[in-house]
Amino acid sequence: MTPVPLSAIVRAARASAPGLGGERPMRLVLVDGPAGSGKTTLANRLVAALGGESSAGPGTFDPARACARGAPAQLLHADDMYEGWDGLETLDAVLVDDVLEPLAAGRDASFRMWDWEQSARTHEVPVPVRPFLVIEGVGVGQAAARAFASLLVWIEAPADVRLRRGLERDGEAMRDEWLRWLPREAAHFAVEGTRAAADVVLDGTAAIPD
Repeated sequence: MTPVPLSAIVRAARASAPGLGGERPMRLVLVDGPAGSGKTTLANRLVAALGGESSAGPGTFDPARACARGAPAQLLHADDMYEGWDGLETLDAVLVDDVLEPLAAGRDASFRMWDWEQSARTHEVPVPVRPFLVIEGVGVGQAAARAFASLLVWIEAPADVRLRRGLERDGEAMRDEWLRWLPREAAHFAVEGTRAAADVVLDGTAAIPD
């Protein structure tokens, strides 16, 4: 697989047709791929290159330090949208209904973040119309979401690598949840045809040059 530099992805995003924002053009970049493939790291680099602020990761949203309204790019995490380990199947209720459809109509959007420790929705995350929105996570490239997208990026890595990364991040206690998740995400991708629909395909085990 030929490496694609970040700068090429940024150029493609800037040159793409806007699919959101109504009279205020807004471009949506979706970063999808199996769990543990490197989506969050890539999305952080991408949003920073588009003029936004990188994120400390899912679950770290602080209402007191929300993305500045005037920032040209914002990053959202699907992990903040799922209702826990069983949330992939209902992701569209937040991703599409709460976020993308209002933005497509030119209205500011928002959603309530899922707190994995409390197993409840907590903070409201504002998503105003702005030039770029980057959303990363398993399932964000589903057909209902990519209908609004300007660019779909897919990143992948071997299953053993992804499982190792996941357990290093989440802890060995989460092994059963990971083993339950992996076939579910594979079934989702097969139904949605996400990889085949991607504009860019990346190797999550290889360095992505600037």
